[in-house]
Amino acid sequence: MDRGRTRIAEDYHHDLQMLRSFLVAANASDLKRRSHGTRWTNEQLLFHMVFGYMVVRALLPLVHVLVRCPPSARSAFCRLLNAGTALSHPVNYLGSCAAAAVYNHRRMAFKLQRTIAALEAWLAAETTASLQRRTDFPDRWDPFFTPAMSVEQIYAYPSRHFAFHARQLALPAQ
Repeated sequence: MDRGRTRIAEDYHHDLQMLRSFLVAANASDLKRRSHGTRWTNEQLLFHMVFGYMVVRALLPLVHVLVRCPPSARSAFCRLLNAGTALSHPVNYLGSCAAAAVYNHRRMAFKLQRTIAALEAWLAAETTASLQRRTDFPDRWDPFFTPAMSVEQIYAYPSRHFAFHARQLALPAQ
């Protein structure tokens, strides 16, 4: 694997280890405590961090279609997604609240492990050319999305998202 892929895979495994350590160190009251700078509890925020990986796993097949579309189609689709930003934020918040009840502290590490395994298998199968393909992206949806992103940047996104939110957790020091 080239350095970019290796780094992405290393970051994935680092995040999985961090999630496991957060979950081992946290008790029930820690998980119910409000996180710093969000409306989520720590447990909901931990799920949201896992959800960033789940989103990329669901998104990559669409991205592979989009990168092959004409620029006008990519741009139109991106504008449509950006137009829905006002709806995406409440859905993101409420979805993470609800989903944390299913993928709670007992299940989220296993879910992340499985999601990472799938992403790593896909990443290993990518060609250098496919990783460099770019598409327009809905940059209003997330601070780590840019107006145009490569497939490689999309693979790297969940770890950036994870690290950002890890700083917002109100959990005991590791």
